[in-house]
Amino acid sequence: MLSEKINLLASLFLALQTCSTAPATQPAAPTVAAAPTATVAVPTITVGAERLAEYLPKLKNQRVGLVVNQTSLVGKSHLVDTLRARGVNVTAIFAPEHGFRGEAADGATIKDGRDARSGVAVRSLYGKSKKPTPEMLADVDVLVFDIQDVGARFYTFISTLHYVMEAAAEQNKAVLVLDRPNPHGAEVDGPIMEPAHKSFVGLDPLPIVHGLTVGELAKMLNGEKWLAGGRQCRLTVVPLAPGYTHALPYALPVRPSPNLPTARAVALYPSICLLEGTNVSVGRGTDFPFEVIGAPTQPNTRPYSFTPRPNAGSPTPPLNGQRCYGLSMHQPAPDEPQGFTLKYLIDFYQQSTDKTNFFSKYFEQLTGTASLRQQVVAGKTEAEIRASWEPGLGRFKELRKKYLLYPEQ
Repeated sequence: MLSEKINLLASLFLALQTCSTAPATQPAAPTVAAAPTATVAVPTITVGAERLAEYLPKLKNQRVGLVVNQTSLVGKSHLVDTLRARGVNVTAIFAPEHGFRGEAADGATIKDGRDARSGVAVRSLYGKSKKPTPEMLADVDVLVFDIQDVGARFYTFISTLHYVMEAAAEQNKAVLVLDRPNPHGAEVDGPIMEPAHKSFVGLDPLPIVHGLTVGELAKMLNGEKWLAGGRQCRLTVVPLAPGYTHALPYALPVRPSPNLPTARAVALYPSICLLEGTNVSVGRGTDFPFEVIGAPTQPNTRPYSFTPRPNAGSPTPPLNGQRCYGLSMHQPAPDEPQGFTLKYLIDFYQQSTDKTNFFSKYFEQLTGTASLRQQVVAGKTEAEIRASWEPGLGRFKELRKKYLLYPEQ
């Protein structure tokens, strides 16, 4: 059941967070709030970054650029510190959305700078350019990508991966991907992204929940020639150690971004994020982002209400200062759907007192298709909408099999 899986993830998330300390290069990782659950055994998962013997020889005598953030840990040490301590020539750090330290708010421009501890230059991939320029890669031979993803097409770290690989292909640089688990690795669901709606929250023809690790996705980007001009980069993937499967629950040891602070938020994210393309708040500007949803245009008889206020993760949250009526989903409901669902989107549209302004233009970028908005407005059921996805999903599932590095079960 979904509720059992989420409780397991929450327990794992808390256990891992409790036993982890922040690397010297980074500030302390934020405390993760999780509901008390029964003690569970934490599965032993060895991520690619921890398999040093597999990739250190490939970095010898190379100028190395690191595409990393606060999730790029090797045990309790940051990858920057780990590699420099072993004599690797780290010439640049490339910072994605939310920055090298993962503290910047959603959508905030990331500036170039320098890491205070190591002195290594930090170059922004979420500012003037989202793709490394020739000047940014002039002192780099190998780009190492090591960032924890959450498995949803609109989570922008995989768009950064796309652009890093594209720049590497154009400039004849090597790419080394250190693989990490996908917390939604057993799910493949949602509409396929259509070219007309391509944006930084969806660059490639993937479903909303793609069921791939970043290593598997990198192989797909290269193998299917989805990079600009059909180019392919010189790619190496360091996989997780044997024993990992897509069905294995994985609790992220560090929050992947400011507004995904808990295992519960990560579990709900693919479904709840659709509401970011509407006039409904997903809890940005509260203590429970992606665990509460609501809007002033919902009936005030709904069982829960909240008021978004500026905070570190959302300095200018949607519906700032307005009372929002909706739902609290801190704990799984007995009838909660398993996995990705349209339940909340359809429910909140049907109950909205301002249907004319319910959807924004951003909705098509998130969903990757014009049809979903049309189907919801037409009153289609979730089952009817899902049926329309099946042909595309079926083709993607077959394609996905070519690039899997790990068993499904």
